[in-house]
Formats: sequence, C-alpha cells, structure tokens
Amino acid sequence: MSLARPEAAPAAADLSPRVTAGRPLLAVLVLATGLGPFAMQVFLPALPAIQAGFATSAAAAQLAFSLSTLAIAFATLVYGPLSDRIGRRPALLGGLFVYLLGTGLCALAPSLELLVLGRVVQAAGGCAGMVLSRAIVRDLYPREQAAQALAWITMAMVVAPTMAPALGGFLVDRAGWRSIFALGLAVGAGVLLACRARLVETGRPGGPGGPGSAAATMLTAFAVLMRHRAFRGFAAQAAFSMAVFFGFLAAAPFLVVETYGRPALEYGLLFVLISGSFMAGNFAAARLSARLGSERMILLGSLGSLAGAALALALALFGLRTPLALFLPTALGAFAQGLAMPNAQAAIVSVVPGLAGTAAGLSGFLQMTTAALAAQLVGSLPTDTPLPATLAMTVCAGLALLGALHAGVRKAHGPAERSRAPSR
Repeated sequence: MSLARPEAAPAAADLSPRVTAGRPLLAVLVLATGLGPFAMQVFLPALPAIQAGFATSAAAAQLAFSLSTLAIAFATLVYGPLSDRIGRRPALLGGLFVYLLGTGLCALAPSLELLVLGRVVQAAGGCAGMVLSRAIVRDLYPREQAAQALAWITMAMVVAPTMAPALGGFLVDRAGWRSIFALGLAVGAGVLLACRARLVETGRPGGPGGPGSAAATMLTAFAVLMRHRAFRGFAAQAAFSMAVFFGFLAAAPFLVVETYGRPALEYGLLFVLISGSFMAGNFAAARLSARLGSERMILLGSLGSLAGAALALALALFGLRTPLALFLPTALGAFAQGLAMPNAQAAIVSVVPGLAGTAAGLSGFLQMTTAALAAQLVGSLPTDTPLPATLAMTVCAGLALLGALHAGVRKAHGPAERSRAPSR
C-alpha cells in the first residue's frame, strides 16, 4: 500500500451543497471518525460471553475495555504531532492499518491475554480518525465553518456507538463473540480503502530529525499550547464534558438493570435518547455556530450541560428514582454538549493554527484520560441509588463550565469575535 503524498487540496471556503468536491472528503472523515467509537461500543455486549469463553473473572475480562480506553488516550498524543510531521494522510492510513492488525488478533485470539493485547492495538489504531479528522477540517476551513464541519463529524462519534451495542448483541447471540471482530475487519477495510481513494494531503508536513528530536519537538509544542490560556480553558471544557458522559456510561447500565430491575433492552432503547439529543445539538451547532459565534455556543452548551446534570441530581435527591428521571435530564445535558463540543474542538485547534494536529492530539489525550478516570471513579461508587453518579456528573459539568470561563468565553460577542486573537 502506497502512502505517497498526493497534491495538497485547496482550502475550502464554504460548506454549502454547492461545494460538491468537498463533500466526499467530509463523508470519508465521518467514516474514519466513527470507526473507533463503533469498535469500542460494539464490543461491550460480548464481555459476558468472553468471560465465560475464557473461564475468567469479570474484572479480568473488563481489562479488554479499560486498557483499550487508556490506549486511545496515549495514542492521541502521537497522531497529532506525527501528522504535523509526516502529513495527515499517511498518519491516518497508518492508523487504520494498525486497527486492522489489532482487530485480526482479537478475532483469532486463543487466550484472554492476547485478546486484551489485540484490543489495545485495535483501539490505538482506530482512534486515528477521531484525532486527525479535526486537524484536517482545520486545514480546510476557517474557524466558524470548521465548527460546522466538526458538528457533522462529531455526530459520527454518537451515531456509531448508538447503533453498535444492539448490533453487537445480535451478533453475539447468533454467531458468537468472535463474529464482532470479523465485522470490525470488514468495516475497517472498507474505511481504509475509502480513505486511500479520497483523502488528500491537507497539512504541510516537514521537519528534520529522528525519534528523539520528534519527541522533543512534541514536548515543546505541548508547552507552547499550554501557555495559551484559551487552549487550557477550551481543553478543560472538552475534557470535563467528556467526563460527564463517561460517568453516566459507567453507572447507567447498573442503575437501569440492577437497581430499577429493568431489562437490558430497555437500557439500550433509553440510550437512544442520549445519543439522539447529542445529535440534535450537533445539528443545531452546524446551523447556528456561524451566526452566534463559537464562544457563545460553548458558553450556552456548558450552562445547559450543568443544568441537565443538576436536574438529574435534584430529582434523585427528591426521591424520583426511575429510568426516565435519570435519562431525560441527561438528554437535556447531551443536547447542550452537542452545541458546545464541535465549537470547543474548533477553538482548540485554532489557538495555534500551525500546531493544529498537536492540539487535537493533546486535547484528545486530556479528554480520554479525564473520561477514563471519571468512569473508574463513578464505576466504583454504589449503584443502589443514582445520587453518587448524578453528583459526580454535576461536578464534572461545573468544571467544564469553569474551563469555558477560563478561556474567556464570557467576553464573547458573537461572530465578530472570530477575528479576535487567542489570549494567553
């Protein structure tokens, strides 16, 4: 497979349907972005079957999920700087190839240890699209229009995990847990072929030096980004928003199935409320970001996310402990997160445009590590009541709002703000 760099794409200036040349590329980026979340979520229904198949404990089987989440966190640190150095296209194609290797190892794994290793490799490769699609969009579009494109791309991170659990459960019941990885191979190969055919180089790769100088360059770039107050604030907003969602994921299945005594299918159906609300928020962001300004959308979304989490906590405190009392307020928060997240991502990669890939990678690392810590914390709390989970979600939503305020969004005045230079 050749990874030769094609001719750089011209910068796009419009996301309207008239720009037909850019739509296939945007579609490819959506597919590449959705691959990682799809692989993560389609696997979850197989955990009990894997535990039984390898005659191991639930905690040991859970390593296939928790360690893959950490693999995503650390891999995001690599893809951004790597793409700034060698180009977006080879970095993304290489990541997809690594995903296929890991998925194949999972499908054939004769032991739990090799399955966990395969999941780590799969996750490290699959997250390439999640990181690099943001940098590619930033290469092609100015900030406000980048937020519109990222709204569509972010929806892939919601649609894929929404559909994946039901599909994974169906495959496990009908064909066994290994069939999930056979599907992963087929989907990954299709995405790789689509990216190879449609993806052009949008960055400006270059720079001499070997791995040592690359690591030093990466650390220097991280330091440059962290000196910017805007980057710190927007990255914190995105990280704690992700923590709200992962905290919910850690507790909701146990609350619905064990505490409320409802079937697992009901949890899957209720989860559509969360994903659908987030998608609706992303759709609204795609329509409103250019008109209202990204900073205003981030502030509005942060406030809405806090309101949703606080409402869920209040209902739990007043004794209204039903699935809908948990899911409906969380759906409100998910809609608000859909408004804020694409704008926060566009802001993150716009602070230092020359380090867009590095910014996307560092921000992704912070998001996944914060989310993993939140999930581990909430998962260790009692689930016989929704109070611990909703309290943790409210705290995380409050921290996300503080991050937005630290970035200076309270000073925003709509679209005119786009010309303001990022503050340090």
